Amino acid sequence: MNRRLSWFNVTSLTLGFAFLYIPILLLVIFSFNESRLVTVWGGFSTKWYGEMIRNQALMDAAWVTIRVAVLSATIATVLGTLAAITMTRYVRFPGRMLFSGMIYAPLVMPEVITGLSLLLLFVAMDFSRGFWTVTIAHVTLTMCFVAVVVQSRLVTFDESLEEAAQDLGCPPAKTFFAITLPLILPAVVAGWMLAFTLSLDDLVIASFNTGPGATTLPIKIYSQVRLGVTPEINAVCTVMIAVVAVGVIAASLYTKRAQVEKEKAERAAVLQAG
Repeated sequence: MNRRLSWFNVTSLTLGFAFLYIPILLLVIFSFNESRLVTVWGGFSTKWYGEMIRNQALMDAAWVTIRVAVLSATIATVLGTLAAITMTRYVRFPGRMLFSGMIYAPLVMPEVITGLSLLLLFVAMDFSRGFWTVTIAHVTLTMCFVAVVVQSRLVTFDESLEEAAQDLGCPPAKTFFAITLPLILPAVVAGWMLAFTLSLDDLVIASFNTGPGATTLPIKIYSQVRLGVTPEINAVCTVMIAVVAVGVIAASLYTKRAQVEKEKAERAAVLQAG
């Protein structure tokens, strides 16, 4: 069926993309503004990127954010993958509904509720708030997203490959690392990237669970914006946009490459069988 885009669809798409991306484009443009006034263009300049690098408080917050994002994304990927395998392979076990509900709860739970509940937990445990409380909070937030991504891949996974490997004497652990993990790796990597991105720009949950020496970059930006937006803040936000964009592009290219290699392997297997 040949479907043509009508003027209404084109107009709707144009307005939608404009609403989403024009503010981001303006932010990037004004990060190169010579003037300190963000609404007055004073000429092209990169001096605010230099000011950003020389701002030690911003650099410390950025370093904390990266460490939290990498560590929480890694832990969330491991736990989320195990949870996805459990929900996919073990259809019936006592408490499965409760287990699934607890995994998916952060998906629909308001971040304010999640942050406040974790804060009350840490206070009840007399756990000093800082780097590790923010990391644990981000693991709680992002693990469910990883589980959903990996589970979507496991649903279509051919379990006969694992059964064949085990029939040939391969132990279960080796079967997982040699057969299962390479086949679901694109989904695992996509889950890690999603968890990293969510941790990188989280403000609400981190603000509830942060402490001395654990100020993340979104919290630092928010505290400075309350006093007024400067081109230096625009420069920081532009760098964050670039980091996320590069990560998304890299993950997309990796997934596409893995899909192409998979198709080549399948065609080779068909030709060999023929």
